Amino acid sequence: MNRILSFILFFSVFFTVYLAMHFYVFWRMSLLLGISRNIWFYAVMAALALSFPVTSLIERFLDGPVCRLFYTLAATWLGAIFLMLCLLVIYEAVRVFVRLPSPAAGIAVLSITLVLVVYGILNAAFIKVNEVEVPMSGLDEEMTLVQLSDIHLGTIHDANYLRTIVDKTNALEPDLVLITGDLVDGSGRIDGKSLAPFKDMKAKMFFSTGNHETYEGIDFMIGLLNKTNVHVLRNQVVHHKGIQIVGMDNPGEGISDQNINLKHIKFDRDKPAVLMYHPPLGFADAAEAGIDLQLSGHTHAGQIFPFSLFTRMFYRYTGGLYEKDGAYLYVSPGTGTWGPPMRIGSRSEITLIRLVKE
Repeated sequence: MNRILSFILFFSVFFTVYLAMHFYVFWRMSLLLGISRNIWFYAVMAALALSFPVTSLIERFLDGPVCRLFYTLAATWLGAIFLMLCLLVIYEAVRVFVRLPSPAAGIAVLSITLVLVVYGILNAAFIKVNEVEVPMSGLDEEMTLVQLSDIHLGTIHDANYLRTIVDKTNALEPDLVLITGDLVDGSGRIDGKSLAPFKDMKAKMFFSTGNHETYEGIDFMIGLLNKTNVHVLRNQVVHHKGIQIVGMDNPGEGISDQNINLKHIKFDRDKPAVLMYHPPLGFADAAEAGIDLQLSGHTHAGQIFPFSLFTRMFYRYTGGLYEKDGAYLYVSPGTGTWGPPMRIGSRSEITLIRLVKE
């Protein structure tokens, strides 16, 4: 019952803020551009405000190029309205000190928004390979790992996108591929064809769950992955070439900088250990337990600036490599995107991690 109430409360607050954002942007832009607020004005505002939630719902039941197009446009609008809101907040601050002509300010906001949207789409479309070196004691031999995270397969990132990831990963010739959650998005239909490119991955793959696997259905996703060559680790440990790979489930609701469940997983703390854990949480617990390297994702490094500023309010570690008491944490910015197919101030990334002898 508490979970249902929390769910209702969260979405009530979310949609209140979401609708208020649309109302403010439309109200302010109408004043700047001299647009009359008639029934058509409010109809367009309502249609655009409802476009993302409605197309998200439709995508769960229908499929096809038309549905994908409308969902993609709605997701892009979500990014555009956020950027427009940010620019208008800047405008409100500037106009306190400088008198700005209304039509020119409105046109400037629209123009800058358009440029940022185009840049964000192009920036998100190209996947960057980022190389990271991590020293680790007790290695039998130096190894290379590829971390994939937050691919968000669904309507926008389909099997062709996964094919590109597989081809780029194979070119790196890693010893292992570790997928740290949110493989799927929860939008669009996922089936065996969606995951078919994995059959061409040359390296052995391990997977741990993220929050979006819960939205898609954990049992359904595990069933699909069990038919591929992806090995699912659910609070389990496997050994590979002298290192231990620990895969933990996404912790569920709430944000707590702890990983109390790690103490229930038996592994040898005197041997090299890599932890796959979707949220960048519990790093202190992992270091204390004997984990040498924790691989996480979830934050998307904010995905679209200045949303990254809000991400930092909730997560201490938002992107990149961190060290604590000889242990390391790498937080991937994600290999795909959620919502708007855009990135500003972040990049879609395949992470090549070189484990070197300490």
